[in-house]
This record gives sequence, C-alpha cells and structure tokens, in this order.
Amino acid sequence: MRSGGPTRTGGPRKVLTPTAKRSALPKAKAASTQPTDSTGAIRLNKFIAGAGIASRRKADEMITQGAISINGKVVTELGTKVRPHADLITVNGEPISMRPRFVYLLLNKPKDTIATTSDEKDRTTVMDYVNTSERVYPVGRLDRNTTGVLLLTSDGELTNKLTHPSHEIEREYHVTLDKPLQIADAKKISEGGIDIGEGDVTGTAEVNLDSREPKDVMLILREGKNREVRRLFEALGYEVEKLDRTRFAGLTHRGMSRGETRALTNSEVHALKRLAGINEE
Repeated sequence: MRSGGPTRTGGPRKVLTPTAKRSALPKAKAASTQPTDSTGAIRLNKFIAGAGIASRRKADEMITQGAISINGKVVTELGTKVRPHADLITVNGEPISMRPRFVYLLLNKPKDTIATTSDEKDRTTVMDYVNTSERVYPVGRLDRNTTGVLLLTSDGELTNKLTHPSHEIEREYHVTLDKPLQIADAKKISEGGIDIGEGDVTGTAEVNLDSREPKDVMLILREGKNREVRRLFEALGYEVEKLDRTRFAGLTHRGMSRGETRALTNSEVHALKRLAGINEE
C-alpha cells in the first residue's frame, strides 16, 4: 500500500500500474520569511499577483504593455522591484495594494456535506467546518457523499494550477463497491479510455486490489472529472457504496478526524506551489 492511504491489514495485493509517468510531490524547500533584498523590495509581478489582480505571467504582460505605474511613472521593464509599503503602484491609474497572505486549509470532509461556499437549500457545506475570516474556496470537486481530503484556499492561482488537467495532480481514493472488482475490469480502468458519458473518457489510472477485502479498491486518478470515480464504476456495472479521498496533491487526512480542519504548514504550501509549477521567486 502506498503512503497516504488508510492503514489496513490483509492478504497480498495486486497492483495494476499504467505506463504513464506518475506525478510526485517534490521535496519542499524550507520556508523563508526573508525579503527579496535588504530594503524589503520584491518583484513587481509578484506584487501584482499578491494584490489579486492577475497571475505573474499576466502581470508581466501588463507591465510590458505600459499599464503599470510606480509613483506616477510608467514602467515597462520586467524584473522591476517595488517596496510594498513605500511605493504607490497603480494599474491603469487605479492604486493597488497587496492583500493579506493567502489562507491554505485542509479539511477531512464529512459525508452529507456540500463542497461549496453556500447552498440555496440551506444544507451543510464545507464552510460550516472552517473557521477563518478570509474568503476561501474548495479546490476541485467532492460530491455530497464523498468524504476525505479537501483543500480550501484564497489563492486563486494555486487553485487554477492544481485543478488544470495538464498538471496531472494525483487524487487517491478508497472505494468500497457493492461487489468484488473483477481483474479484467481493473485492467480496463488502469488502461483508461472508458466512456463515462457526457462526452468524458477516462485517462490512465492506478488500481490496487486487496484479496482479503475484494470489494475495496484503492484508485489513483490524475484528471479530476466531475464525479469521475462513481461514473467510472457505474459504466462497468458496479455501485459505489463508500468513497473516501485519501490523498490530493500529496496531502492526506492522516491523523485528522472527520470534520476536522487544519492550516497547511509553510513547507506543505511551498511543496504544493512547486508541484503546480508556480515560481515563488
């Protein structure tokens, strides 16, 4: 059993692994609180991204297009540095300032909970388990009756990166089926290409079978389509009785009770950004 899944005992397991290259969580760098230089100056594109105006790449485009001014002077040179608490930065004439540091929370989502910030039917949402004054949003989807790892953050750039299929972020699930999964079907899942309706076709996956608990399956996906796990097994004639996400982007709910929320550590945040290809320079 790979690290990150639930601790279980039992007989030998059969693992079906696709030839596709697996994503791996890079070793995190130690968190640093030091400014870019002795004056506390930071790159202009980082300041703009921190203000929530645009990603750093888009900020660079805005700079070269002459949309940014520092203390009344238009700047077009990439790599320009600013002092966040001393310089006046404007975008198309409108002053901007850096927002408070982003919030990163991990929730062990309970069953019968909506993974949205609000619900018109007044049902329980993940926000009922979160204690923060910042506006945070769930990263990716977990349907109402799926439990487990859910990341919530106010960092829009990280959210977009982690949910984009091109990054192939690993999502690991513990699936309990209504009947044992047949080896032939496990092979189909690992190879991908299963039509799950609505124009969606599955990608390659990793399947881990337990001979002592034949209805239990550990499944690793890398795309995150809507209700993909349930639709996948339904397409093969199985019913998902329980579904728990045990790992997302290297984060697990190990040691967390159902409904518990915790803040991510600095090293976890840095690791997520590196995994998502976000340059923190």
